[in-house]
Amino acid sequence: MIDEALLWPIAGAVLAGAIIGAEREYRASPAGLRTHILVALSCCLLMLSAVHQMAWISDAPIEVIRIDPVRMAHGILTGIGFLCGGVIFREGLSVRGLTTAASLWTTATLGMLFGVGFYELAIFGGLATLLVLAAIGLTERWAPQRRIVYLSVQYPRERAPTAAGFGTLIADNHMRFITVDQMLDNNVMTFKAVAHGYTEIRGDALAAALQEEGRAVLAFEIRPQQA
Repeated sequence: MIDEALLWPIAGAVLAGAIIGAEREYRASPAGLRTHILVALSCCLLMLSAVHQMAWISDAPIEVIRIDPVRMAHGILTGIGFLCGGVIFREGLSVRGLTTAASLWTTATLGMLFGVGFYELAIFGGLATLLVLAAIGLTERWAPQRRIVYLSVQYPRERAPTAAGFGTLIADNHMRFITVDQMLDNNVMTFKAVAHGYTEIRGDALAAALQEEGRAVLAFEIRPQQA
């Protein structure tokens, strides 16, 4: 009842999907443990069915059967592309989910490798994937980054500064604006800017400056790009 040629590829695919999915689950990614396990398992099952076509195409003459698992792999990767696109979304200035999409793509690849019996490559590929994902925390902490911040400030029309004055306010807090937009609605002047050089300390200093009594600020929003 249990064929080792089918059992071990399935077990390896589930284990690889579980390890990568657990790492993504820990980081609260859109696709977590179950998603990665199911992706690896489904890819493995599809590749097993392609490799062992002789077992389920029993009525056709042997001389007309052409086994081509590569065609199944192409179909799997096309479908995974749609799944990966579903976990990528935009949040303000940030695009999130790219790493999760890449991990799903890699998990699908590992599942296919287990399905065709290429265990050595699948195991080393899984270990390399886990090391890369685990290293994300180190790169976020130590690698230099250019932090971007989105600013939105509302003033009464009669007390609103000029665009140059608003840019000076940003510069006084050691940030440089990239763009500054102005909008007037119901006597409320709104400035929206994108600036770089953001840090938490500079953001707090800018928030304190906007809350000074002489500023006449009605409302403001400081939304940094995700690190």
